[in-house]
Amino acid sequence: MKRSMRAAAGWTAAALLGGAALAGCSSDGSPSPGVSSALDGAKSAVASAASSATAAIGSAAASLGASAQAAASSALAGVKGGLDATADVAAGTASTDGEGKVVVPLTVTNHGSQSGKYTIQVNFQDGSGNLLDAAVVNVPELAAGASAQATARSNRALNGTVTPAVANALRY
Repeated sequence: MKRSMRAAAGWTAAALLGGAALAGCSSDGSPSPGVSSALDGAKSAVASAASSATAAIGSAAASLGASAQAAASSALAGVKGGLDATADVAAGTASTDGEGKVVVPLTVTNHGSQSGKYTIQVNFQDGSGNLLDAAVVNVPELAAGASAQATARSNRALNGTVTPAVANALRY
């Protein structure tokens, strides 16, 4: 609803700007003083609409990151009797798949004395450290001293510089 209202305001301002430019031109191509003032007002309205749209996009991205973080935290909270095993997980070099999702290989090495399963949370952050997305990866039973490969994939397409990090890992 807000998005469509902002879009309508932006299109209205653009139409006013274009109409004022065409209606107020003299034969030498310069706008009359009244039209020049209207043009300045329309420019301001367009800039305001663009600024609001940019803020809304940033807010939506932050909301998606927070939502993914909450889902990941919930998955980790469901693990009973888990031990912190973040040191058992190493993230490889991230890449982007054909859908624009960020993919990162994980190497999990069970440094414990017993076999165990793993639940791992990987956060995807932008260049400023803002959370963009979070993914949870489950690794089935892994013998003591053994290693396994897994893959963390963002839930949605991510643009720009994205840095994955192992935020949490539990062995149980």
